[in-house]
Amino acid sequence: MKQKKWIALTAILVLSLILSACGSKDTSSSSGQSSNGNNKEELSGKIVIGGSTALQPLAAAAAAEFMKEHPKVQIEVQGGGSGAGLSEVSNGNFDIGMSDVFAESKSNIDASQLKDYKVAVVGMTAAVNKEAGIKKLSKEDLIKVFTGKVKNWSEVGGKNVKITLVNRPDGSGTRATFDEFALDKQTPAEGITQDSSNTVKKIVNETPGAIGYLALSYFNDDSIVKLAIDGTDATEDNVASGKFPVWAYEHMYTKGDPKPLVKAFIDYMMADPVQSNIVPAQGYLSVTKMQVERNAEGKLTNK
Repeated sequence: MKQKKWIALTAILVLSLILSACGSKDTSSSSGQSSNGNNKEELSGKIVIGGSTALQPLAAAAAAEFMKEHPKVQIEVQGGGSGAGLSEVSNGNFDIGMSDVFAESKSNIDASQLKDYKVAVVGMTAAVNKEAGIKKLSKEDLIKVFTGKVKNWSEVGGKNVKITLVNRPDGSGTRATFDEFALDKQTPAEGITQDSSNTVKKIVNETPGAIGYLALSYFNDDSIVKLAIDGTDATEDNVASGKFPVWAYEHMYTKGDPKPLVKAFIDYMMADPVQSNIVPAQGYLSVTKMQVERNAEGKLTNK
């Protein structure tokens, strides 16, 4: 009888230990999941991003989604142009400097101090007022227009409307890209100078005969004409294949290795949800879609 009681007690003890171990395992697993979730929520602090107005819409859209996931994080996205993005991140005033050009292309920037993250590709082309009556130009004629050798659209197949140039300031990455790959490094004639892409679009739309240049992401309605160059349309597919030459990487630069919060946001920018959804939705190309690549000297090679 005593032996049966002993066996029963032993069985109960063993069962209790098994249940306790299982409970402990479940609690540990639950705690781990909770910890991972909390880590995601625990991101907090402020990130200041500034520079390229061509990259600004994408950065702002990604920042808005990031802040939804991390309510304790505040991200401020400013414009100012690529030159400002590079100089301000170099001086420690921006956590992330946005640029359409490689830091190596700026003589006043020590590129060795900066870390480069290519977060997207942006195509660019000339934006033309509808009253010009122009939808395409040869590169030769485009250069004539921007260098002031042609002053009326009728001289290049358009209507009898005076040409008004809308340029970007010297520090603009959009200008640097357009000058190099659309104008073969020719210097544009003087005209209206404006750094904000939104303002350029507004001026071109409202000024008869005006022509400027914008990232493809700004051609999201029919208020302005997206110019074809040398018979090639400015489309994402033509940019990705290298057929349309006016494009640039969209860079996010940090001064040295980024702080954990900044690194978390850059990782988010490079992750598939942003690259596959937000990037194309905002009119940019994912770097992974490119069939060609370009180095800091402008040399183009197939991937």
